[in-house]
Amino acid sequence: MRLLILTAATASFFASAAFAQDVPAQSGPSNPAVKSMDSNNSSTPVAGANSFTKAEAKSHIEAKGYTHVTHLKEDKSGVWRGMATKDGQSGPVNLDYQGNVN
Repeated sequence: MRLLILTAATASFFASAAFAQDVPAQSGPSNPAVKSMDSNNSSTPVAGANSFTKAEAKSHIEAKGYTHVTHLKEDKSGVWRGMATKDGQSGPVNLDYQGNVN
């Protein structure tokens, strides 16, 4: 009986070790801790407490290639909204607390 239990325990140990080796290692998080200045985290403004001042918001929008940034106002959801020009087209522009410019 002892031999049967010992054999079952040994087989169970080797089976679990073999299974653990088949699991691929994680290569890292899929969302980077620091986002690039070239891309947005979201295609729409994300609501949240915004720490940008009006001047910082304007500078950040201009750094994304917009010019003639005007009428900037922070709304209730913490998104800076205004008008700007990019690639010769004038239209609305938004900056959320994450730095996403849409």
